Amino acid sequence: MKSLQRGQLKIANIIQDNGVLKGRGNIGRDIKRDKYLYLLLLPGIICLFIFRYIPMYGVVIAFKEYNIFAGIANSPWVGFLQFERLFRNPEFSRILRNTILISAYKLLWGFPAPIILALLLNELKNQRFKKFTQTVLYLPHFISWVIFAGIIVAFLNPTTGVINDIISYFGGRKIDFLANKRMFRSILVITDLYKGVGWGTIVYLAAISNIDPTLYEAAIVDGANRFRQMWHITLPSIRSVVVILLILSLGNILNAGFEQIFLLYNPLVYEVADIIDTFVYRRGLVESNYSLGAAAGLFKNVVALILIWSANHIVKSFGEDGLW
Repeated sequence: MKSLQRGQLKIANIIQDNGVLKGRGNIGRDIKRDKYLYLLLLPGIICLFIFRYIPMYGVVIAFKEYNIFAGIANSPWVGFLQFERLFRNPEFSRILRNTILISAYKLLWGFPAPIILALLLNELKNQRFKKFTQTVLYLPHFISWVIFAGIIVAFLNPTTGVINDIISYFGGRKIDFLANKRMFRSILVITDLYKGVGWGTIVYLAAISNIDPTLYEAAIVDGANRFRQMWHITLPSIRSVVVILLILSLGNILNAGFEQIFLLYNPLVYEVADIIDTFVYRRGLVESNYSLGAAAGLFKNVVALILIWSANHIVKSFGEDGLW
């Protein structure tokens, strides 16, 4: 009974903190009360404004025939001509398909992996071993893609790579993995998963640590084993976090990982690896067709916005908490 009362009191406090019972509150009073916290937040907001919002002015070149010598203001307007050129480009259907497929594969394998890993780490009782395991899993995240891609290339080298040495040792033929169209997407997904899965567990472990321990105590009294505790307590308790991260992941469905692909791909696998971002790089920067590159980038961002809005709307229609 006391546990139930504490749970009800906790729910009431959460509702009050979210403003359901006490209203929206006074913004000026909140700022005055937490002025030092807002001061700590200010540098981040300034950087975000300078590097994210001010450059948005450059988006207008997607609607112009941009001339680098004339500048953005003096370049002639062409309306949606750049988008027509983009959609009629024979490469567009291929790069769009590759972008969606690679992103979908990464989402399919990469989204549940941190959840499963966080659940497994949460079951470890030896704290020293748990911290060591977390450190080992987090480490790849702090290695830049330039270095990580160099390691991958060294391992998969068709002549001197460790993987091919193992294959030849057992009598197999050496494979040029990074030039193989059938294997390249799998390599992208596996390496991206290996690099990011450990870091992705941080949010889920933080959410798990906030679960009320009395729920587990009650489950143990009822005879629930560790699996049932995980299934009926841990997963439902972190469901809101999972939903929010899923919405954000859907918004990045057209971000297939420019750095990774740019550092690993080559003309032999363009057919399966060329994505919108690499297309923008080649057309916009290498070939100096800035307007077409800007149109492709703007198209990608508009699709991402629609996906986030749609996913948030669908989630809220099922009674879950969305992003807004």
